[in-house]
Amino acid sequence: MPFRPSPARLLQALDLQACLALDGAALGGFWSESQWRSELEGAGRLCLGIDQPNPGAPGGLVAVACGWLVVDELHITVLAVHPAGRRQGLGRQLLEALLDGARARGALHATLEVAADNQAALALYGSCDFQTAGTRRGYYRGGQDALIQWKRIATAA
Repeated sequence: MPFRPSPARLLQALDLQACLALDGAALGGFWSESQWRSELEGAGRLCLGIDQPNPGAPGGLVAVACGWLVVDELHITVLAVHPAGRRQGLGRQLLEALLDGARARGALHATLEVAADNQAALALYGSCDFQTAGTRRGYYRGGQDALIQWKRIATAA
């Protein structure tokens, strides 16, 4: 049966367990339960997800993207796709939906950190016109560097 993801949807507090399960499968358990709860319930947050009917992703959640809206900027905090859903355009679909949602809420710029050796993410962000603006040395666990990337997503009215 071909893979048919749903459109991106706004995630809510009731999606906490599915986010934790996806985090474990896609990111190795990068965030704690309290971090996910804050992301889903906090003011100025935008969290989107994509579901699939395939039972390979816990809770049906196959991809998630979240960000903080601060003044006129979206700070993307996470973009994760379940291993069973990778290489199918879900990361791009979700990133574009997140940028559209932020733009609709008045954001003019988007920024994120990405592991310097994450070639798949760097390729995605590069193809979406993100530019590297700097480096955070030793940002990730194990001392791995992060690249700071940004993109203009709208112009001031």
